[in-house]
Parts: sequence; structure tokens; C-alpha cells
Amino acid sequence: MNKIDAHLLREIADMESTPQGAYNIRKNGKLDGRVNTAHIVIDTKTDKSGIDIHIAPHTRHESVHIPVIITETGLTEMVYNDFYIGEDCDVDIIAGCGIHNSGCDTSQHDGVHTFHIGKNSRVRYFEKHYGEGDGTGGRIMNPQTIAYLEAGAVIHMETTQIRGIDSTKRYTKIVVGAGGEGSITEKLLTHGEQTAESEMDIILAGEDASGRVISRSVARDKSRQVFYPRMTGEAKCFGHVQCDSIIMDDARIKSIPAIIANCPDAQLIHEAAIGRIAGEQILKLMTLGLTEQEAEERILNGFLQ
Repeated sequence: MNKIDAHLLREIADMESTPQGAYNIRKNGKLDGRVNTAHIVIDTKTDKSGIDIHIAPHTRHESVHIPVIITETGLTEMVYNDFYIGEDCDVDIIAGCGIHNSGCDTSQHDGVHTFHIGKNSRVRYFEKHYGEGDGTGGRIMNPQTIAYLEAGAVIHMETTQIRGIDSTKRYTKIVVGAGGEGSITEKLLTHGEQTAESEMDIILAGEDASGRVISRSVARDKSRQVFYPRMTGEAKCFGHVQCDSIIMDDARIKSIPAIIANCPDAQLIHEAAIGRIAGEQILKLMTLGLTEQEAEERILNGFLQ
């Protein structure tokens, strides 16, 4: 593993060394490392690019890392990863993609992650996207994440795009069964002339299902962001959508939340706010010895935590 590989893995998966537990590392479209455990088995698909991850019932307090890194300019790939999680599990799944592009051609990673989560299982899913490199070629990522939750199952998704991705179109769908819970926390930063589009469907299909979306974004320079979070209640349920954005410079942000109730016992709430950094926040930090730029960065970092 060279310095670029190590840096990308640290940025997207917090990997300082070989992770404990199961893992699958994909580099430039090929398998670069894999370890299975007694309860988590990763298989290469035979019909298309991607992997199948099987987590045995009653697997608890284990994790699996599945990072993807691209360091070749001009590489474009489409990957399908399917997760089959047995009942009564409690696991962490750490994904993410990093692109280092020092050439003049576009490098692109598109991926579809599909989760089938058994009864009463709990899954925490972390996904980070990051781009870097001094080339003129684009860095593009278009992820799709789809989760089907059986009765009592829970998934908490945390998706983060720090910087360096020129264009992204994200789609997330969670179908929540009876007594289950689906939540998404999305953090997004765009700068330069980057564009980001995020579309979500959270379908509360079972009795007493619950769902939550928390979206926080910062748009700087001339970047563009569009959000389409949708919460649908099909039964007695509770759902909450909250979108907060900071807009700066000549950026543009559009937020279009929707709540749809197909049952009289569905309770759904949405909130959306777009605004600048408050001047008094910057002034207060400057009185503590920070420059205006340092104060601004401190506020943005805290907002995206």
C-alpha cells in the first residue's frame, strides 16, 4: 500500500492499518484485499461487478469494512454490493469511496448498495466520499443505497461528502417494517463549481415504524445543491425530515422536502432552512482572537460535525 492509498483509506474509512474483523478493499476496479470471519462472509459476484456480504443471524458487536479507492485517471466503474443480514444482529458497516485523480480524464465510481435486514437487527452504516488530486479530470460519484427492514429492524445511516467531488447524484431508499426504524444523517460540502443532488425516499410501511432524516450542507463559491427528501407513511407511524443549509458566495441551494400520509394515523413533520452564517457568530469568535476566516471555518466545521 502506497502513501496515496493509505491517505484515501484514512479519509473514507478511518483505516490507519488493517481493520479488525471482515473487510473487502477494492482498488481501481479490482480486489485488493479481503478477510472473512466466522460470522461474516464476503463473496465476489459472478454475474456482475460487486460483492455479496452475508452476516449470520445473531452476529453481534462485529464490523465489516468495504472501502473503494480509485487512483487511475479515466477509470469508470459500476459496482453492485448486496448485504444479507440475518435476524437479531448488531453490526457496523463502514463503506466509502476515495478518488485521487492527477490526470486529465474523468474518474467515476457508481455504486448500488442493497440491504436486506432481518428481524430485530440493528445496523449502523457509515459512508464517506472524498476526492483529491491536481489533475484536470473530473471526480464523479453516484451512489444508490436501498434498505429493506423486516419487523423490528433498525438502520442508522451516516453519509458524508467532505470535499473534492465535482459531481454527485445520490439516491437513498429505506422501506421500514413494523416496529422498525430508519434514519439518515447526511453531511455535504460543495465548493468551486461542484454540483450535488440528493434524493431520498423513506417509506414507513409497517405499524409503529419510524423514520428520520437530518440533512446538513454547506455550499460555497459557485457550487449547486438540490435536495429531494420524501417521507411516506403507509401505516400508523412517525417521521421527521429536517434540512439545514448554509449558503455562501455565489452558491445556489434548492431544498424540496415532501411528506406523504396514506394513513390517518401517520404523523409526519418536515423542516427546512437555508441561510448565511450569522454575523454575530463570527464577531463573537473574532473577539476571542480568531481571524474572520478562522471564525468562519470553525463555524462550518461545527455545523457539519
